[in-house]
Amino acid sequence: MYNKNMVISVIIPVHNAEKYLSRCLDSVIKSLGKIKGEILLVEDGSTDKTLEIIESYREKHLKLVRVLRSNTRGASAARNLGAEVAKGEYLWFVDADDYISKDAISKLLAKADKTSADLVMMRARRVASNGLTSDLSAIDPNSSDCKSRFVRYGMGPWQVLIRRQWWLDHNFKFREGIIHEDMELMSSLILYTDNFASINEPLYYYCENPESVLHKKDFNPHIFDIFPALEGLYQRFVNAKADKEYHDELEWFFIWNLLIDSAKDFGKFSEGKPGFERSREMLRRYFPNWRRNRFLRQKPLKLKIRVRLNYYK
Repeated sequence: MYNKNMVISVIIPVHNAEKYLSRCLDSVIKSLGKIKGEILLVEDGSTDKTLEIIESYREKHLKLVRVLRSNTRGASAARNLGAEVAKGEYLWFVDADDYISKDAISKLLAKADKTSADLVMMRARRVASNGLTSDLSAIDPNSSDCKSRFVRYGMGPWQVLIRRQWWLDHNFKFREGIIHEDMELMSSLILYTDNFASINEPLYYYCENPESVLHKKDFNPHIFDIFPALEGLYQRFVNAKADKEYHDELEWFFIWNLLIDSAKDFGKFSEGKPGFERSREMLRRYFPNWRRNRFLRQKPLKLKIRVRLNYYK
């Protein structure tokens, strides 16, 4: 039964996170303070000491921590399960290897309460494995191109506070069985609301994890999940009859993710080389005139050259 007194549900997929989970949970518990909320730990078949850590926090915080089982189905299934059983008015998807600022939850909820927003975006701070940091800015909802920017750049699921009833009303779900599952969904969310807000200060700390699929030293065929993820995203815009309105934005999103971001992963391994041909095929199919993309034309010459080289690689 939906509990209107429950303000926020923090959903954390957990798999072999013994190195980082305590830091994450401590930050969320501290940020919650006296705010009425819940932490949903969706455990996904861990084989390290993660289960021991989960149990210790559950015992210490019986009224705060709930534990669910996702049966090794991946982060997307874990997030979907968490959203289905959550009781909070707002959802926040947090990754187990990241952490949040001590006043993140109070600031996000204050903004949501003031604006009645379906989405509250926030600035996030990326922390590299060498300790260097860089910021991922929030999009200003008052800017004339705010929706365009949202589609072009997207948001990690951890970079937005989401009104739960709005999420359920639109039956949003992350595609299960692939990585890049957030890419398929997140850039399309802005099509379904004109009511969003942002806080342009770092409330979330996104920590580079060298053990994640995209950072491991060994080849993982899941790097090719970029293709079904982009196909799924494009289909969402078609279904919403927004593919023509946001043609240039989607085109740039494909260019960036195929010829810049994923190209780095394809080039690391001999097994990844087919990704270059698949990228060419995808661009020919969806955006044959991609070279004339208006956002690409605004980029520095060095990046334009890099994009061309990766296309013909």
